[in-house]
Amino acid sequence: MKASESERSNGAAAYERLLRAIEEGELAPGSRLREAELAERFSISRTPVREALGRLEAQGLVAHEPHRGASVAQLDYGQVSELYDMREVLEGTAARLAAIHASAVETEILEEMIARDRTLTGDAAALARNNRLFHRQIHAAARNRFLQGTLETMRLSLVLLPGTTTLAAPERAGESLDEHAAIIAAIRARDGDRAEAAARAHIRAAFKARIRIWQGVQPPP
Repeated sequence: MKASESERSNGAAAYERLLRAIEEGELAPGSRLREAELAERFSISRTPVREALGRLEAQGLVAHEPHRGASVAQLDYGQVSELYDMREVLEGTAARLAAIHASAVETEILEEMIARDRTLTGDAAALARNNRLFHRQIHAAARNRFLQGTLETMRLSLVLLPGTTTLAAPERAGESLDEHAAIIAAIRARDGDRAEAAARAHIRAAFKARIRIWQGVQPPP
């Protein structure tokens, strides 16, 4: 392998590892990103780390400030609100299209994912990972590459959401799985209107849970 190919491979690997660290909360919004420390952490040279940081900065996940250097980007309340508004529209559209295009096998897979996740209600981190997989499966079933591309871009912004996953909030895990089940029931019934409405309601509930986390407010009994 040529040196340039090796560097590209290392750069891609560094990008994936950095993205995963941000996505899983190991590098929280606002965390400093020093090339030397990251290179040591990943046991690679600083060049691929620099390349990865540049790519993440272009995607809006890394901010670079004079005299402070690079850090994981942070979203303010307005940006988070805008993100959930757009997510409601896109996830609703994906569910509607999945109700039209999803195969019987894809629907069964989605139902199996919900059943599996009901055994994990005490593990917020695992539920958060599986939640991403669940939504990406719906996106794939929608059969629209342009929608998928937009949703993937939005997914990158979602990793910047402040605080812990909403699935760590009391009762939210069970509620979220019930909402997932409602979406899949509509998809199985080939009811696009109901699937979109269920997906939109799911995202609104997630945003409400996100606000409660920020405010430290517990949901009513």
